[in-house]
Amino acid sequence: MTTGMKKDNLIRVMIVDDHLMVRDGLKVFLSAYADLQVVGEARDGEQAVAVCEQVNPDVILMDIMMPNMDGPTATQRIREEYPSVQVIALTSFTDSDLVQQAIQSGAIAYVLKDTRPNQLAGAIRAAYQGQVTLDPAAAQALVESTQAPPSIGGDLTNRELEILSKLVDGMSNKQIAATLSISPGTVRFHVSNIISKLCVSNRTEAVSQALQLRLVNIDIDKPG
Repeated sequence: MTTGMKKDNLIRVMIVDDHLMVRDGLKVFLSAYADLQVVGEARDGEQAVAVCEQVNPDVILMDIMMPNMDGPTATQRIREEYPSVQVIALTSFTDSDLVQQAIQSGAIAYVLKDTRPNQLAGAIRAAYQGQVTLDPAAAQALVESTQAPPSIGGDLTNRELEILSKLVDGMSNKQIAATLSISPGTVRFHVSNIISKLCVSNRTEAVSQALQLRLVNIDIDKPG
């Protein structure tokens, strides 16, 4: 992890990805640009929130799928606590749900990991200036997702459906966190999204809605 005072005309960049090789590769790419300075890195969302406070980045390259705390959750936390920090979702996926999660959590850009170094550098500079960048494939996924509005519960992500099934099983947030190896804070974030997407006011109504709409599979042989 690199720290230090901001130098004139340098954009301070932080890298968040659960793969060390990806982080190292990005550092090599970015070192070729005189106006970009890598000031920190993190292996998951939880560490990203902590490191962000320490290194004070201008722009964060944030992976989406990570253990402990995913990218959208970390992005929302960081944007709430440090609104001047811009976040670029940097991922290999173009699933419309993931694109929407990233944008809704506060990311200013959605860039694929196979983008050219010059394009990534350009996205970082644009984010620093408050300008939006969307990879064409991600933009197309968003357009296609708006052509047919989802039914209630149709926009739940796989993770949200997984957590919803645990709610149906009567698990608490703490139990869900332990079962899925994620933090209670991440569970609370997803439960809040589930309640919002199901157009209900609490978790009990969410369970009722899930059963009525058959959004999760119920094990009828499970002892009550």
